[in-house]
This record gives sequence, C-alpha cells and structure tokens, in this order.
Amino acid sequence: MNEEKRMAGDYEIIQAITLGGREIVLGENLQAPPDERYVCAFCQDTGLRLIYEEATAYGSYVEAVKDFSDRLKAQAIQIEVRMRQPAAAGIDDRPITAEGCTPIDGNDDLRDRIVVIKQEVLRPEYRAAPHQIKLCTGGFGASPHARDSACFCVDLYTGKEAIYERRDILGTMTSEQAPEWAKQGLKKYQQQEKKHDRGREAR
Repeated sequence: MNEEKRMAGDYEIIQAITLGGREIVLGENLQAPPDERYVCAFCQDTGLRLIYEEATAYGSYVEAVKDFSDRLKAQAIQIEVRMRQPAAAGIDDRPITAEGCTPIDGNDDLRDRIVVIKQEVLRPEYRAAPHQIKLCTGGFGASPHARDSACFCVDLYTGKEAIYERRDILGTMTSEQAPEWAKQGLKKYQQQEKKHDRGREAR
C-alpha cells in the first residue's frame, strides 16, 4: 500500500528533517513554472495546522538541496552550542537509565512528582539528563488506572511545558534524589506558581 503523499499547497514534500525542534523541508512541484519547481522552507506544527515559513523557490533541484543542506547545517550548529551549555555549567548530562530512578506501576499517582522520561522517546539530540527530568503537573495519565494516558509535564531545566504519555515515563525521583539543577528548577517553578495563585486571589 502506498503511503499518502505529504503536500504543502501544490508541492509534494520529498525530504524533511527535524533537528532541535525545527523541521526543514524540501518540496517538489513539476507543474510549477520552471523557476519555481522546488522549494525549501521551515515547517512549524501549531497543533492545529502546519505553517511553512521562510520558503524559497528554485528552478534547480541542486540549488534547492544546497539550501536544504545549509539550513540543516546552521540548525546543527545552534543545537551543538545549546548541547554544550549543561556541561559548561557543571551539569552531569549523561542519560538517566532505569538504575537512576524508581520504576512506576499502574498504582502510582504521578501528579506533582519528579519523573524521568525514557531516552528513546526523545529525539536523538535531546537524549540527555537535562531533557529527561520533568515535573508531572497533571493530566489524566498522571492518575492511577486512568483510561487516558496524557501527562502534563514541566521541564526542570528549561521550564518549558510538554505532554508525554504515561508509557513514556521511565520512573520517578524524590527531590532528595534529583540533581541540584533539577531542585533549583523545581523551586523556581513552585515560586512562579505561588505568584500566579496570589495574582488570581487578588482579582
């Protein structure tokens, strides 16, 4: 069975690579004018639709591939710099394995607990401790024996929010077990939540 073609308007996406949370795509439309048969762009998934940004059209496939390669290289350099930051700050960024946390089972309530995400769930460039340790803030999947499996999490290194499936979670950590940077991230998050609570009460 043929896979459904991915289209961006009249262009078929023939190559796509995501690196560091940003997708770079290469499209082809042989029915377009000769100087617009190939296009290179960034693609952003808003959750509702795909948005193609900074698109450039080419008549030459080779020129389009060169643009694709240049964008990918620039993105790789940015990610390389970002990946060096934890080590430069004295953070042990070695991936966390099952031995480094407490496994969970169906009886565990994960709400407001520090959780560790499985390496294989993350993109290759993010398979390191600073991207594995999160605070589970809720979601039906945080509750034991829930039908839904979504867990809302906050990254204790960056503060960014994300959703993971319960099956994506390797285990839990107590605040005492967590590395110092994660403790600081947890403290910062809790302080922000207290401010938000006071703001809501003042309204």
